[in-house]
Amino acid sequence: MASKSSENAADLFLKIGLDERTARNTIANSKVTNNLLAVIHEAGVTDGCNRTTGNLLYTVATKFPANALVHRPVLAEYVVSSQIKTPAQLDAAFTFFSNVGPEKFDSSDFEKACGVGVEVSNEEVERIADEVFEESKVTILELRYKTNVGDLFKRFREKQPWADPKIVKQLIETRLHALLGERTAADDEKPVKKKKEKPAKVEDNTVAAPALPSEEELNPFTIFPSPEGNLKVHTEVFFSDRPILRACNTRETLEKHLKVTGGKVFTRFPPEPNGYLHIGHAKAMFVDFGLAKERDGHCYLRYDDTNPEAEKKEYIDHIEEIVGWMGWEPHKITYTSDYFQDLYDLAVELIRRGHAYVDHQTGDEIKEFREKKMNSRWRDRPVEESLKLFEEMRRGMIEEGKATLRMKQDMQSDNPNMYDLIAYRIKASFFTPHPKAGDKWCMYPSYDYAHCIVDSLENVTHSLCTLEFETRRASYYWLLHALGLYMPYVWEYSRLNITNTVMSKRKLNRLVTEKYVDGWDDPRLMTLAGLRRRGLTSTAINAFVQGIGITRSDSSLIRLERLEYHIREELNKTAARTMVVLHPIKVVITNLEAGKVIDLDAKKWPDADDTSAYYKVPFSSVVYIESSDFRMKDAKDYYGLAPGKSVLLRYAYPIKCTDVVVGADNETVVEIRAEYDPEKKTKPKGVLHWVAEPTPGAEPLKVEVRLFEKLFLSENPAELDDWLADLNPNSKVVISDAYAVPELRSAVLGHRFQFERLGYFAVDKDSTSEKLVFNRTVTLRDSYKVGK
Repeated sequence: MASKSSENAADLFLKIGLDERTARNTIANSKVTNNLLAVIHEAGVTDGCNRTTGNLLYTVATKFPANALVHRPVLAEYVVSSQIKTPAQLDAAFTFFSNVGPEKFDSSDFEKACGVGVEVSNEEVERIADEVFEESKVTILELRYKTNVGDLFKRFREKQPWADPKIVKQLIETRLHALLGERTAADDEKPVKKKKEKPAKVEDNTVAAPALPSEEELNPFTIFPSPEGNLKVHTEVFFSDRPILRACNTRETLEKHLKVTGGKVFTRFPPEPNGYLHIGHAKAMFVDFGLAKERDGHCYLRYDDTNPEAEKKEYIDHIEEIVGWMGWEPHKITYTSDYFQDLYDLAVELIRRGHAYVDHQTGDEIKEFREKKMNSRWRDRPVEESLKLFEEMRRGMIEEGKATLRMKQDMQSDNPNMYDLIAYRIKASFFTPHPKAGDKWCMYPSYDYAHCIVDSLENVTHSLCTLEFETRRASYYWLLHALGLYMPYVWEYSRLNITNTVMSKRKLNRLVTEKYVDGWDDPRLMTLAGLRRRGLTSTAINAFVQGIGITRSDSSLIRLERLEYHIREELNKTAARTMVVLHPIKVVITNLEAGKVIDLDAKKWPDADDTSAYYKVPFSSVVYIESSDFRMKDAKDYYGLAPGKSVLLRYAYPIKCTDVVVGADNETVVEIRAEYDPEKKTKPKGVLHWVAEPTPGAEPLKVEVRLFEKLFLSENPAELDDWLADLNPNSKVVISDAYAVPELRSAVLGHRFQFERLGYFAVDKDSTSEKLVFNRTVTLRDSYKVGK
């Protein structure tokens, strides 16, 4: 059911001559609706106007340049007074204001640029039409009524842009009829599309060049403006009881800012130190640090430490360490608490200016009053009274829950983020110790109050955040405007949402504290600590983030397979090959001398030829293969070992199964007997990985291998009511007695390998001198296609 405000807006749009369909479509777009309502009020046509004027005003609402919104009422007045009455004049006005920006302009220059007052006589229109038709006569006679009328119209506009387009269109149609006569059947036939002739195939051994990446793929930061251009209107804040606020910097403010920064880009990565970073933070780092690096600027690592009860040094240390691991170097590490005194002083100033008040409503009362859009009864208390109470809050003279400082915004706004947001709260236990600020403060600023002010104090040029903060733009700029502070450029991008996982701090915390997983660095989690432990590299994560781009589409889930694609791309180039057998079954080579061991060369890298690319692997009379690589009954599409069948042992020899030893149940295979072909005359199709006894009677190197699958069964578990019930019971499988080649004995934490035919694996921190532990990073299988 449509809201009353939507119905009122629709009625108003119909009054200015919009058709019902356009009015409905406009209502569906809140941004266009707000712009058009503002233009209607600026033009003073709330009682309606003719359709031509209404359509021009609609164009003003949708196309007026954002950097010059302060001049929009001027253009609306020109439209209503019919001094600007054609689309051509309107386009010229847009170009003029786009170039002028928010600066003052000479009205005579504007009128000249837009053809105001220019009257084009019918004689001149006909003269120009004669010229256009004479220039295009040959083409018109050839194409007849298939002539592109738009091209003729364009030629006319180039000669005389201010002629009435309706008259021009009518004249062109009349001239075409006069020149060509009546339309024929041939004129109405659709042109036959000619099939492109395929060139003769020429044998060419060269590899086709891949499609060139787009500019945005090469450099996703081209969308961001330079610091010198920060004079444009950032946003429009609509109020229920006062004029629209068009938030922008004055030239004086911007010049002062540029003097401090030297014109360089300054960004900030502002995590809260109340948990471990996840892959969504990797995207934020890529955007914040990446933009600064690309523009030769600087990025702060700023801890948003305004809640001492939730923050721990453990998290602070982890964040700094992970930022470095991801390849980023902060310009400076700062804390919101560094600015607590500045924030307090500015809060006092906000009260003095009449933009904040001390409120005594409880949390439940605040919620109720917001839902009813009602003002607090303390909203209009005298400034001096609020100043006195705020000082008492600072000195610990008021209990928690008995008072807050609230910003005086607009309780009747359509944006809930303008409902007198809280600026300061008193925390439990007076003078709750802060991890960094100590016990100096017993009240702390809110995120909504602090983050925009600290952005301004640090002279941040680009304040970049995820889309859920878009509705807070109004509050962000309202506060900076109320205090007369420099305004950074704010831009929101989509959150990174990946299938088969959860990334909210609350859900992650529950998984960890209730021991559904093995800590914050469990390899099944999308925490950066977990991904690193699983074996991912920071370069693979950054390549994944860059590949998905800095988009504003907030509805899509990125498939986990896309991340795995980038992991394989990286590890295929950097992970040495080796052999491990997960579920070993014994194979006795009956025609090899029992005590003989042959050292063979195995490749670490498939394409390398130098000696460093090889490692030694022993081949003896007892080898082990995967139990899944043996069947009692062969099949046409099966390439493993079977009675009477041959396979090739990777880097070694062909072997042929000659006998099988089964257990007491006459089914379980306990040993395979085989003969090897030392001359390698046999050419079997199947190739198996294997591990042999390094010396007669000695067990191969035993290792533990952990296989990880998706943590949740559903693609989007976060939307489920009982999301914990969706946990994958097989997300972690531990194999305690896998066999590995001797070369792996020297593996240490940080080493990554491709276990041939099995996947990519990394040494885990649980490894000891007695036993190595490996985590599977990703399988060899790849279902993801580039471009998906």
